[in-house]
This record gives sequence, C-alpha cells and structure tokens, in this order.
Amino acid sequence: MTKQASIQTNLPGPKASDLLERRHRIVPDAVSYGIPTFAEKADGAKITDVDGNTFIDFAGAIGTINVGHCHPTVRKALHDQVDKYIHTGFNVMMYEPYVELAEKLAALAPGTHDKKVLLQNSGAEAVENAVKIARKYTGRQSIVTFENAFHGRTLMTMSMTSKVKPYKFGFGPFAPEVYKAPFPYPYRKPKAMSDEEYNEYMIEEFKKFFVTEVAPETVAAVVMEPVQGEGGFIVPDPRFVRAVKTLCEEHGILFVADEIQTGFGRTGKYFAIEHYDVIPDLITVSKSLGAGTPISGVIGRREVMDASGPGELGGTYSGNPLGCRAAIAAIDVIEDEGLNDRADQIGKAIKSKFSQLAEDLDCIGEVRGLGAMVAVEMVTDKDSKEPDKGLTQKIIAQAQREGLLVLGAGLYGNVIRFLMPLVITDEELEEGLAILEKAMKNCYTPQFA
Repeated sequence: MTKQASIQTNLPGPKASDLLERRHRIVPDAVSYGIPTFAEKADGAKITDVDGNTFIDFAGAIGTINVGHCHPTVRKALHDQVDKYIHTGFNVMMYEPYVELAEKLAALAPGTHDKKVLLQNSGAEAVENAVKIARKYTGRQSIVTFENAFHGRTLMTMSMTSKVKPYKFGFGPFAPEVYKAPFPYPYRKPKAMSDEEYNEYMIEEFKKFFVTEVAPETVAAVVMEPVQGEGGFIVPDPRFVRAVKTLCEEHGILFVADEIQTGFGRTGKYFAIEHYDVIPDLITVSKSLGAGTPISGVIGRREVMDASGPGELGGTYSGNPLGCRAAIAAIDVIEDEGLNDRADQIGKAIKSKFSQLAEDLDCIGEVRGLGAMVAVEMVTDKDSKEPDKGLTQKIIAQAQREGLLVLGAGLYGNVIRFLMPLVITDEELEEGLAILEKAMKNCYTPQFA
C-alpha cells in the first residue's frame, strides 16, 4: 500500500522556518497555531506544506472541510461565480445564490413548518443573530447555554461559552443575562449512579436550574450543541435533549440548535439534532456548510424570523456570493457522494480501532461520538479518570511529526477529536489511525516500563 503521509524535513522545515519568523514578527502570539508549518496546497484529505511535507488531515480546518479540500465541484462553482461578480451587497443589490442557498437550507432542516433563512459570515455571527432574533420574537432578555459549551469568541458568544481559558480569561466584563445550565457528561457521572439514574438526575437538575438561577418566563432561548464540540464531543442522552425541548415549549422559550460544528454530514446526518427526534425553533450553521469559505446562517420558523423589522438583521458581507455558491456546491457533494453514510462508516472504523486499543492502554478512558464526530478521552488511568492533558499534547505532537494533523479538545484539554474530511480514502484513514495508535503507545508505555 502506498504511503499517504510523507515527512521529508524537520518541522518546521527551511521555508516554514522563514515564514514562522515573519509570522512571529507581525502576527499576535494570541493567534495560536497547531503545527509549525505553512500550507502550500491541499486536496481531499491531505495537505502539503511549503517544504514538500504531506500530511493526512484529521483536523479538517476545525471541522470546516467535510467535503474535502478543494473539491472539484466547489472549485468549479467558485470560478464560475468570480467570473460573474464577487460581491454586490445583498442589502444593496440582491443575487440569486443567496436565495437558492436559503431555499436549500430550509428544505434540509428538520420540521415541516414554514422556515426562513438569514445568511451571515461566521459561526459566531450566526449565534449572535439567533440571540437577537429570539429576543425580538419573545420580548425577553435572558439566554441559557450549558456547561462545557462553546459558541464563539465575540462578546456575546464568549459570554455564552463555558471554558474560561483560553477563550474568556481577562476579556470581561461579559454580556449580561447569560446563564449556564448543567449538561450531562456521562463519562464523568458519579460511580454509584446507573446511566438511567444519571439521566433522570440531569433532567431534574435542569428543571431546578429554572428555580435557582433564572425564571423561565424571562428566558428568550436555550442554545444547545447537539454534540458539544470544543467541550470534548460530549453526547447527551436523547431523553435529556427532549426533556429540555419540552420544558422550553412549556414556558414559551425558543430552542436553538447550534449546528456549527455538528452539521452537514459530520454525525451521519445533515443536522445532528435529527438523532434526538427534536425540532428546533432556530438552527445556527456554518463551518462545513461553506467548504472552507466564510458563510453561516440562521434557519428558523417563519414567524420567529419575521419578528425583526427591515434593516435590523444583516451585514456588509453577509451571505457573500462566493460563500453561497460554495455552500450550494458542498450540499450537492454531500448528497451526490453519500457523505452522510460515509460519516457512519468512518465513525465505526475509529471507534473499533480505539475501543480495541483501550483494552491494552489504561490511558484511554472513553471512546465516544456520533457518526464521524468521534473523540478519545485520555486519562492517567481508567479507575481515577484523572484527565491527562500532558499525555494528550505529547500524542498530538508525535502524530504531527509522523504526518498526521489532529486536534485536541475538552474542558481539561485531554480529548483527541476527529474531524477528518468525509471524502478521506480508506487508505488515508487506515494510515492516519495507525500513526495515532503508534503515537499513543510510544507516549504512554514508557510510564510503565
């Protein structure tokens, strides 16, 4: 079998070293990077850097490349659009790609109710606008999110995000009227509780939250990631999600599904919320919707979306034609190439590999996820479940040196997450998993030598 990854130099290589020096002179250190090199070209599930090193991509630009790097269908759409016009401003002179994408999103989103769609640029903008829309429609101010959640880096979305470092530390004061409810973390439930008992306990804790933290009649929206992304790919029990939605309905609260990282094939469905048999009032989308171009949106019930008046929603570059065309092409690729089914295949392969490896390595605490949105939680040992951030960082660093791009996550920084393009070949997937397996064994075994 032909080797897919190829590392020819130290990292960084000569050209990357020069660029890295320039980068440190001009770009703030606060803009982090995962690997000390620079891309030269990318295709499918592989990236080649400026020194000729080729990496298998298990990061997918933090989940934005489900259809792969430079997919021919996306490239063709972008070239066609550039030859026509690049931007006119939808609120100056409208263009068909905005309308076409909105129609596609409304048709794909769960629920048979009438929907409307607002397009924006980034995931954080989508969440911000979902909050604006919810407040306008309900006439209420309070917003509820969850522990371990991540919703963005702007003032409002940073306020909604749970993890303090590095996202919030020193950046306050934060936006008011944002409350964080408890969220299930099944792997870290009390040992004495069964799964059933823990789920019922978390449902009761959420109900209690509306007594101890915020009155439900003041809440405009509850915003939930169907699978928590930066929090460590934590998958809630469907009964918890449905209980939250039911409580929202009882109190006239809008239920918002944040599908920015989970959407467009990542979990084996267009929207992860489909796994829970729940119909959201609003859905925020971005990342893999645009196949690498900046595009986001809010999909919502017609009456909710129409509560705001003319000029109250929008933005200069919102729904840019290039992003719209890329998104339309990406949706076509997901459908034509069966990427939802492919996500399930990828997820099964990952879970099988690391579930077997967990039998030999006490540092693998849990393997979890939906579809291809899978994560491995690293611990010092299975009994204590003590998070092992240091080991996680070592594993990722070695994997990078062997030609694999992979990311960490989690409240404790001890989760390895998988966001590879869904167009990845079986050979690339197998080799990438083998690189990570080798890194885990090399980094962990010496502790017991």
